[in-house]
Amino acid sequence: MQYKKINNLLGWLCFIIASITYILTLEPSVSFWDCGEFISCAYRLQVAHQPGYPVFAMIGKVLSLLSFGDNTKVPFFTNMGSALASGATIMFLFWTITAFAKKLMVEKRDEAIDGYKLYVIMGAGLVGALAFTYTDTFWFSAVETIVFALSSLCTAIVFWAILKWDEHADEPGADKWIVFIAYVIGLSIGIHLLNLLTIPAIAMVYYFRRTKNITVGNSILTFLAGVVILGLVQYGIRGYTIKFAAYFDLFFVNSLGMGFGSGAFFFILLIVVALVLGILYSIRKKKPVLNLALLCVAFIYFGYGSFAYIPIRATANTNLNNSHPDNAFTLYGYLNRIQYGEVPLLTGPMYDSQVTDQKQGSIIYRKGKTQYENAGRKTDYVYDHTTALPRMYSTDANDVQFYKQWLRIPEGQAPTMGDNLKWMFSWQMYQMYWRYFFWNFVGRYNDADGQTSTEGIDGNWTTGLFDGGKHLPKSVTAATTYTPLYALPLIIGLIGLFFHVNRRSKDALIVGLLFFFTGLAIVLYVNQASVQPRERDYSYVGSFYAFAIWIGLGVIAIAEFGRKYIDAKMAAIGSTVIGLLVCPVLLAAKEWKDHDRSTKMTPHDMAYNYLVSCPPNAILFTYGDNDTYSLWYDQEVEGIRPDVRIVNLSLFTGDWYIRQMQKKMNASEPLPITMPFDKYKEGVRDVIYFNDQKLSGYQDIKEVFDFITSDDKATQVQYQSGDYGNYLPTKNLKVTVNPDEVIANGVVKADQKDKLATAMEWKYTSNYVTKENLAMFDILAHNHWKRPICFTTTIGNENLIGLQPYLYKEGFTYHLIPFKPDTALHDQLSKTNTDVMYDNVMNKFKFGKFKTAKYLDHESTSMFYPVMVTTFLDLAQNLVQEGKNDKALKVVQRYDAELPDIYPYVDVAGRKLYLTQLAYQLHDVVLGNKLAGNIDNYLTDQLDYNAYLLSQDVNSINGRDVQIGMQVLNGLVQFTKDNHQTALATKFENQLKGYEAKFRAVLGGGQ
Repeated sequence: MQYKKINNLLGWLCFIIASITYILTLEPSVSFWDCGEFISCAYRLQVAHQPGYPVFAMIGKVLSLLSFGDNTKVPFFTNMGSALASGATIMFLFWTITAFAKKLMVEKRDEAIDGYKLYVIMGAGLVGALAFTYTDTFWFSAVETIVFALSSLCTAIVFWAILKWDEHADEPGADKWIVFIAYVIGLSIGIHLLNLLTIPAIAMVYYFRRTKNITVGNSILTFLAGVVILGLVQYGIRGYTIKFAAYFDLFFVNSLGMGFGSGAFFFILLIVVALVLGILYSIRKKKPVLNLALLCVAFIYFGYGSFAYIPIRATANTNLNNSHPDNAFTLYGYLNRIQYGEVPLLTGPMYDSQVTDQKQGSIIYRKGKTQYENAGRKTDYVYDHTTALPRMYSTDANDVQFYKQWLRIPEGQAPTMGDNLKWMFSWQMYQMYWRYFFWNFVGRYNDADGQTSTEGIDGNWTTGLFDGGKHLPKSVTAATTYTPLYALPLIIGLIGLFFHVNRRSKDALIVGLLFFFTGLAIVLYVNQASVQPRERDYSYVGSFYAFAIWIGLGVIAIAEFGRKYIDAKMAAIGSTVIGLLVCPVLLAAKEWKDHDRSTKMTPHDMAYNYLVSCPPNAILFTYGDNDTYSLWYDQEVEGIRPDVRIVNLSLFTGDWYIRQMQKKMNASEPLPITMPFDKYKEGVRDVIYFNDQKLSGYQDIKEVFDFITSDDKATQVQYQSGDYGNYLPTKNLKVTVNPDEVIANGVVKADQKDKLATAMEWKYTSNYVTKENLAMFDILAHNHWKRPICFTTTIGNENLIGLQPYLYKEGFTYHLIPFKPDTALHDQLSKTNTDVMYDNVMNKFKFGKFKTAKYLDHESTSMFYPVMVTTFLDLAQNLVQEGKNDKALKVVQRYDAELPDIYPYVDVAGRKLYLTQLAYQLHDVVLGNKLAGNIDNYLTDQLDYNAYLLSQDVNSINGRDVQIGMQVLNGLVQFTKDNHQTALATKFENQLKGYEAKFRAVLGGGQ
């Protein structure tokens, strides 16, 4: 009884400590990446991106109600949900560790536990659970609204529950724990699929507990059975249930003339009847194993039933309604993420494989007005050669180049199976898994993206033990993101691993299976093609969770060793104290500073700046996650600028999204898209290829649009298959400009009329028109300047379709304005509509607490900070060109007041150099000297480090960084000389000469 009480109390203590930690470091508002979408979808019960997160959304909705009408507090409470879920995960981890520790320390299940054994078991639980509390990856997800916190809780509950079953398996009714596990697994599908990866480990626990005659052969068969059960849940229950429902619906709708959903409902009813009859049969015939299996399937379905939320809310036409999965066919594609394409696993092509043939696959069905329609067929490609276990399969030019660069494959040389395996082990496994593992238990240099190099500092792991002799730059060692852990958590964990294997190899195998399936197995299954949009460590948090179990058991190993020399009780207490100091205390001390997001508002305020940069009723085109999801949050939850229509171009390729844009949303009227749905629905005009008709001059966009959307076969070409298709006859496009119309709609002021062009002429930049381009053509042809057209300044050039000469910055957006283009201007995207931009930046912008935040994440520093610097620079330079020096000086001074002095990469120093020049030019010498000194401090720090690298290995330095650094330093010399700052000029010039001597071997080679 004493053991149980202490075990429960200390478990809850771990929950309290972890929850307080996460609440204190909680992000107060929206975070970057998916968080903005998740909060928006939870708050208004909308449909998020594939494969759907209904349970997460519904829990988030309940949490959002705690804001009591203050919508600015909604993200705080949804973030707190992650904090509490993460705290509960730590609690269940404690109980999991003590369960394994108890099996290590006692031989009989009913043996009394006190004294040394009690101390060491509880010490193991505390050290392991609290160590995991402060690990980098888990902490990151614990303070924001993201699925991984709740998913980790499901994993923790399931793994704890199977150990509870193991403890009580001989008691009547113990199998209720198995049924409970099945229900949690079903529910977890509505949060994230990672929880399914516990199934093989669960199968082994069941086998070891229920089987008296354990053999290697049967153990292997049980493991394979666990993998099969995992596959049946993932593909059978989760996938094929919806697929079969879709084909039942097809028959009921198209053949029997019934309504949409009738066949799917009938199929689900069949499943219910079959399960009920099967369970009744198992009871009457006294078949307990069959009964347990059927009950588990039923309870998985109970949990999985949460996905009814998706078509229900899709049918409600919510503002965010990804893929509009209101029918079984669309829902099946939504659940299986078909928009992301298929990834080869066991066999498939290499990047140099050539397509030799293509075959028609299964029919693609879309929902029509009264029936399902044929939208074409999938295409199955035949290649000239394939390989087993294809890892380098992507044919994207950037990916292919990266493969060759990473493996040093010469141009023209075909990749071998050896290259394929090297890529798998060196990049997919080491760089994209083990590197993350070492972040958590060894240490980390910084939070920069480090996917592309195993040798550089950025994004790499470090023990910190030998960093003193590496002459690391202060930009690394003095940063909040430098977190050396001296490999101490790793060492304790390895001690626990070897001790576990030696004492109880079967239990160690169970933890090992959890470690493998939630880590390297994901690497093998996901088969990442190449560099990812972001680091993916969050995917493997279950694996790090498993290793934390061994960290806890390491305490027992140390105590067992210590008791040979000292009193057993002292050995237990001493090992616990040592464990606490070298794991949770060390981790908390090192990691706190780069996980304390309590003062950061960057995502919220950057999205706010996008919105306030837009004129009334604007159409704002975005592309990436980080310039869209926070925008959705600001608009959908806080109601900021509901008149602006946000259009994500990566989603605009979907017919469902174009159709959604043709409807009113919030305070935004439908977009001027005139195409009826039949002209752009799936399978229709998915791509229109350029076929140059040698037309002279620029062609009106409306005429071109009418031509490429015409159903008249005279305007189409016939392909070898016999099908007809539209084509783009010219890339030279124009919109005729009516000055009165432009002014009347407030695009420009009346005194700017003489700047307007008679026609906005541009060259389309692609060889084909996809759906998003087609919809943009429609808008350009029929908008008539009634609604301002804007693009986020972070959007890629390829998404601007050649409109750069007519895009003017007005803050965080480019506004399409038909001014006469300045073709001599080198950087077309540096143009500003200065008066409007000045008002936006100086009077409306918020700055995300950039200067006062305790911690700024990678996106804040590397994505948005350079954008902010460039925003101030472009505005100030254009104000000077227009003779508005007073305003320009205020802009430069506002930059200094609002932004911290950070340098995510050397190019930012170049931008700041021109701000320094402006400060001098505008006669603020004090500010100019301050900026010059800051830049110099950064440059000398970087150049000194590169000089050290050069002395070690000429190939180890970053030649580009050195070259730019020297150019910027030369600029500092010039500007300080020109402005009579003699002391500074002399100092910079002496530095420049010194570095020229040091880098002569590098810079003298014509660089």
